[in-house]
Amino acid sequence: MKQILQLFALVFTLQIFSCSPKGQEQERQPNIIVILADDLGYGDIHAFNPDSKIPTPNIDALASGGMKFTDAHTPSAVCTPTRYGFLTGRYNWRSRLKSGVLTGKSKALIPDDRTTIADVLKGQGYNTAFIGKWHLGWDWGLKGDEENAGEGWNPQDFDAIDFAKTVTHTPNDLGFDYAYGHSGSLDMAPYVYVENGQVTAIPDTITVNTGKYSWWREGPTSPDFDHEKVTPNFFERSIQYIEEKSQDDKPFFLYLALPSPHTPILPPSEWQGKSGLMPFGDFMMMIDDYVGQVNAAIKNAGIEENTLVIFTSDNGGSPAAGLEEMAALGHLSNYTFRGNKADLYEGGHRVPFIAKWPAKINPGSTRSQTICLTDIMATSAEITGYALKENEGEDSYSLMGLFDADKEVDQFREATVHHSINGSFAIRQGEWKLLMAKGSGGWSFPKPGDPAEAELPEVQLYNLASDPGETTNLQAENPEKVAALKSLLSKYIKEGRSTSGAPQQNDKVEGEWKQIGFVE
Repeated sequence: MKQILQLFALVFTLQIFSCSPKGQEQERQPNIIVILADDLGYGDIHAFNPDSKIPTPNIDALASGGMKFTDAHTPSAVCTPTRYGFLTGRYNWRSRLKSGVLTGKSKALIPDDRTTIADVLKGQGYNTAFIGKWHLGWDWGLKGDEENAGEGWNPQDFDAIDFAKTVTHTPNDLGFDYAYGHSGSLDMAPYVYVENGQVTAIPDTITVNTGKYSWWREGPTSPDFDHEKVTPNFFERSIQYIEEKSQDDKPFFLYLALPSPHTPILPPSEWQGKSGLMPFGDFMMMIDDYVGQVNAAIKNAGIEENTLVIFTSDNGGSPAAGLEEMAALGHLSNYTFRGNKADLYEGGHRVPFIAKWPAKINPGSTRSQTICLTDIMATSAEITGYALKENEGEDSYSLMGLFDADKEVDQFREATVHHSINGSFAIRQGEWKLLMAKGSGGWSFPKPGDPAEAELPEVQLYNLASDPGETTNLQAENPEKVAALKSLLSKYIKEGRSTSGAPQQNDKVEGEWKQIGFVE
């Protein structure tokens, strides 16, 4: 009888443990952290480039603890449009921004009724936070009813702003419970922090820096805004957020949008000279160290097992970092790929992409399928059981099937569209890539308008399996492939989506099709 009672007691105890908070933790939705670097090239991370001259042990540890994607791409080769695509799951050229980037003073690009990742996750019970570089426009308060004249490249363009007034159409209106950051790139004025729609300190000076790699444009600057301390500030606030929200009953989503290693390249004194490469290398070592601190905060909070961490970049490495000088020292920021930031060539938009989620992703795994940053939207939706509507995430495919390293996946996306700073298109399907431009469409040779470009064919076709460096244009030998890819690109543009579903409308602007280089 005593043995029977002991058996009942054991069963009862096991039932209690199965219902304990730790047991519940296994059932709750994962925390999601996306760290988006700025102008970080594929070759800047040692895990992706064994010949890299920059030590990145903490980012490498993320990769060894999770999954590397070796064929990951940004939806654009520059920052604003990539950030739009990441947050909405929709290609940027479907918005009103058909080329280029916004300034620090531009009006909001994403309308409040456009669903974002933050909207999806907040609706599914998440705490949501944005910390960092926004660069998607918001509406500054004005001193009067006058139009906010000027795009924000000159100090006088900011005279109409009343920094004491509430800023509207901010990340808080797009699903983020908490939002703290600055409006544009770290070289774009105004240099102020905005926290939940309020400027944290009124600008009291005009600053400018003209260093070769540390430059920023002249503009109003708040007393609490120190360019050198901006990246550390964002990391430290993010770590604090992780520590606080890990104690909550609700899961959290943190979008940490770094303004670095984009210019101004400002490694603090304790990091200067550490890489032996250039200021960019020192800056990258500092960033890597902070990523290690984020990793430690996650582990120390006891949430590592059920936290998805994604680390990636918004486009390829920039010439402003000194790409040629670093190459002479043996460091290839964009690895062996042709081109750089702003280009249709691979160097413009192929980026490192790491996903670590111990509960779901095998450590040390790798995927070679082509993916795009727009895919994080559908991934977040599937993770939380949210069904995207027809007008949500029109260019987003869920990565969940790829996270299972034991699952064979022949082809993931039907095709992927690339976009350059001047609004030129490329489309990639399997091993084939068609560029709807004579040259780079960006900043590398041959640039748009370069005399050498005039002598080139109208389009470029490359086989990336045999020619990953995009050295041999095969368009003349493969007219059928050119026609098929051009037709698919036209279909994606006209139907307002590249995923299955009902056709949607692109946001119209006057002369749209000509501006974005589309020909019927």
